[in-house]
Amino acid sequence: MAPLRSFGPGQEAEHPDYAGQYRLESCLGAGGMGVVHLATSASGLRLAVKVVHAAYAADPEFRARFQQEVSAARRVSGAFTAPVVDADPNAELPWMATLFIPGPTLAEQVKRNGAMEPGEVRRLGAGLAEALRDIHRAGVVHRDLKPSNVLLAPDGPKVIDFGISRPTDSDVRTETGKLIGSPPFMAPEQFQRPREVGPAADVFAMGAVLAHAATGRGPFDSNSPYIVAYQVVHNEPDLAGVPDDLVPLILRCLAKEPAERPLPAEVMDALRQPVPAPAPRIPLQRRPPEETHIAAGPRPVTAAPARTRRRPGRAAVAGAALVLAVGGGLGVRELVSSEAPPAGSAEASPETFRPWSTALTGTGTGTGTAGAQVTPPVCTSGEGALFCSAPGVPAARLDPVDGRIMWSYKGGDADAETGAGDSGSSSGSGGRGDGDGSVDAKALPELSGGLLHITSGDRLSTVDPRSGKQRWGVDISAYAAVVHGVDTTLLVGERGAVRALDSATGKERWSAPIGGLGTQWIGGSARAGVLYAVTPSDDGTTTQVSAVSAERGTVLWTGSAAGNLSPFSAPDGALYLLSTNADQMVDAIVRFDSGKRSARRVPLPTPLDRASAAQSGGIAYLSDVGGSLVAVDTRPSGKGSELWRLETSVSRPSRPVVAGGRVYVTGPDGRLLATDADSGEPLGQTRPRLGGDTARVVAELPLPVVMDGAVFGSAPDGSVFAVDAGSPAAW
Repeated sequence: MAPLRSFGPGQEAEHPDYAGQYRLESCLGAGGMGVVHLATSASGLRLAVKVVHAAYAADPEFRARFQQEVSAARRVSGAFTAPVVDADPNAELPWMATLFIPGPTLAEQVKRNGAMEPGEVRRLGAGLAEALRDIHRAGVVHRDLKPSNVLLAPDGPKVIDFGISRPTDSDVRTETGKLIGSPPFMAPEQFQRPREVGPAADVFAMGAVLAHAATGRGPFDSNSPYIVAYQVVHNEPDLAGVPDDLVPLILRCLAKEPAERPLPAEVMDALRQPVPAPAPRIPLQRRPPEETHIAAGPRPVTAAPARTRRRPGRAAVAGAALVLAVGGGLGVRELVSSEAPPAGSAEASPETFRPWSTALTGTGTGTGTAGAQVTPPVCTSGEGALFCSAPGVPAARLDPVDGRIMWSYKGGDADAETGAGDSGSSSGSGGRGDGDGSVDAKALPELSGGLLHITSGDRLSTVDPRSGKQRWGVDISAYAAVVHGVDTTLLVGERGAVRALDSATGKERWSAPIGGLGTQWIGGSARAGVLYAVTPSDDGTTTQVSAVSAERGTVLWTGSAAGNLSPFSAPDGALYLLSTNADQMVDAIVRFDSGKRSARRVPLPTPLDRASAAQSGGIAYLSDVGGSLVAVDTRPSGKGSELWRLETSVSRPSRPVVAGGRVYVTGPDGRLLATDADSGEPLGQTRPRLGGDTARVVAELPLPVVMDGAVFGSAPDGSVFAVDAGSPAAW
């Protein structure tokens, strides 16, 4: 067991033996504030560990800044930074460990190989804009974006080093009288009004970084930092050598006034536009087929041809560099999302799959204000159809072939309105509670007992999935949760009171006290005919698992397993659970064998932040808020180990969906990513679907729905759409 600390004599910060439990193997680099070391975790993960110089460790102000750096690194998304694995800002020599990601910094790449090709600059800009959008959404302003803080990783640029970043609501108590930043990449307000620096300063820095990448020098260039500062504040940027099609965008980024600069999402949109002439040697553009858009209005309409999309590029791998940051985000819920149209198939025959998109009205909960929340539609499949709910549309049946709305259910006592391509809007009450047809957090439509179950407000309603005619309903205002089995619906009270209804008729089957405060329920398979009640102990050290007869309500057996566990899958003969530690990190997968009443625990080499999971064939697939996607073998005959790990380009992804040998996740911007389930190799991703207000925040994330060779999804722009599941590489 490694000692917690073992500092050598002399320059401890330069050559310590350990940082916490991590043995420091070699020096990756050194700066004015500390040294970065290569290390290996007990599970074999390669880490980059930043250790502060002893002189600065004795400075209370610097310690406060380092604490802020750690906090910022944990807040921002791991999709665009390196996940923080561990840190101790209170150690004698403060340190922080992140995943080690191979690749040169942008500064190293340009110094070694010269200016980038135009196509590479566009890809870099799109990646940086996406990173800044995510960082700003986490409430952090970087304030020191520069070429040496951009890592060219294999899956795109990573923004690193949050040493002088701060939350957007910080009062900047520790920086009076100090110049914070790197002058060639600082915005005018950083020199003039340092207390007023906001996210727009990062956009200015991004413009300067892109100019540097395109020309090999910055737009404000001098050997004197004082002259550079004057140029930044008073002079126009020198963009000689920047590709003509990028000059207008970079000029906007470098505007003197923060309000005149574009938002990161606007930069992303601009860089998705076709370039005037294809960049040599780099196939940046592929033309997707036209999508048929069906508006949720009286008549179907055809949209203009889809815009040409830029496929994600990969930076060259060379050397190694440190990345220091990542972290929090929002929790996720299971809704619905999808994949984008295959590219390059304009000459496809009429028999080939045709992507479509259908708008459901009233899908936004925000009013267009920046930062307002939006709730995408949520969908499920069955009976050969797609069923979706959205705010204002409690339920609608869509034809999976072309997206026509077959019927839409208004809520209340009314039956559904029918008609191919008819309006998807509905204005009736969604039941007791809100009276506006809104869909609450329990509202994923569920097929159970041959009926479609819809939760809206304080009422559970059921309709015939073929006709949309209402069947039965029940007031659920007294219950904390609604859980659906194959043919049983559970109404669960907060303290263990459970009422079971026949899903087909609404008649009560049984009522009993089972479990208690904190009990979670999950339905088993049709063949098993059971429901599982999972109840962690008060101290979180053990969890009780009970199998309950769905038909009679009798407890068939009870077992227990170590840890604070929550269920996520219950196929025949097994129950899969996530184990959460005291820091609310998922640290293991537990497979509970219902026949042997025994549990197998598979620890994760690196805990995941607020992870969600799915399983297929005994392999568990997890996604966390930092963008990690992980496969873990839990099979009785397997090794009980992590099979692969992928750092995706999506922050706060949805729960994974596994189908056809692929793993699908969606992101807050409406994108869907496909990954090979066996190897973890990225297969493709769709374009974002944020709609007009790109500053909105997605309240809940939808899940992809896979059926009959197609993937169906929904997005923040209010659309439900379908793409071909067979060609993710061409999305």
